[in-house]
Amino acid sequence: MYGSEGSVWKPAVVMRQGAGRLPYAGTNVQTKLIALHDLDCPWRPRDLEQRSGRIIRQGNQNSEVHIFRYVTENTFDAYLYQTLENKQRFISQIMTSKSPVRSAEDIDETALSYAEVKALATGNPYIKEKMDLDIQVSKLKLLKANHLSQRYALEDRLLKVLPQQIKSTEERIAGYEQDVALYTRSLASEADGADKFPGMTVKDYTYSERAAAGAALLDACKGMTSPDPQAAGSYLGFSLWLSFDSFHKEYKVTLRGALGHTVTLGADAGGNISRINNALSDLPVKLEHAREQLATLRQQMETAKEQIAAPFEKEQELQTKAARLAELNALLNMDKRENEAVDSVPDDEPEAPERRVVGRER
Repeated sequence: MYGSEGSVWKPAVVMRQGAGRLPYAGTNVQTKLIALHDLDCPWRPRDLEQRSGRIIRQGNQNSEVHIFRYVTENTFDAYLYQTLENKQRFISQIMTSKSPVRSAEDIDETALSYAEVKALATGNPYIKEKMDLDIQVSKLKLLKANHLSQRYALEDRLLKVLPQQIKSTEERIAGYEQDVALYTRSLASEADGADKFPGMTVKDYTYSERAAAGAALLDACKGMTSPDPQAAGSYLGFSLWLSFDSFHKEYKVTLRGALGHTVTLGADAGGNISRINNALSDLPVKLEHAREQLATLRQQMETAKEQIAAPFEKEQELQTKAARLAELNALLNMDKRENEAVDSVPDDEPEAPERRVVGRER
């Protein structure tokens, strides 16, 4: 590694690198570093991060730095970097939660067969193909697992969630239709003119004036401390129920027909009557919105059925590559019997059978 001092380049610190052989690990030489050279591949991702941390850090006077990594073809380097990549991928999945992987094998226990070591040492192209296929097959299996997970979620939604939502929406639509009809009939029978107040009953007394009715509604709220609704009267065919929201410290009135329509009351008596009228006049809009929701839910049900029936689009690719990977595994383990023979050398050699001497007469 080299650093700069003015316009003259001088050697800064040479760090002897190697797995488990970092006598200067943690030495602060970050102010002048310009390049980092990784001469070997460590066994753990954190070792590479520790090396990079010597140069990519605050206080370095060089705005740009260079990191070089050296590998040798047809050597064990490819396998080491492959193992390092697998470890880092699993660590990233745990830290980011972006992958639904639920378990992982301990890669530190990975062992090579004699055939794989021989393939790495001799530059066998099958080992590179096997390593590439390992990654591709793993990605395809992950995609298939995601596909199956989404399908199971859709099946659950199709069988449980959507039918319940459709049923409740249909019931809400029926209630809105009844309340819209009730509101329309009440307006037609109660109001002689467009601006005439139709009258409101509060605590068994009917008020024909808008301001008086609003004041009576506020008087009925005084002293209420319970959130349980209490009957207070009627208006345009709807029963009135008062309640107190202890959390927000607000009084509310609910107009009950086939459904309940709640309005928050304010301090202005006339304004409260306007809020109630606005809630009733919005019923046709809410009815139309509920019908749109029902149409959307039914469309979601049809879409879910189509998606559940759709197969995994890369199934054929997965089967083909998995079959080829199995062939390569069998090919690379072709000398398994040789391995077993080497490993199974007996400790004690069996005694040679006793030679029988046959006497011959001459």
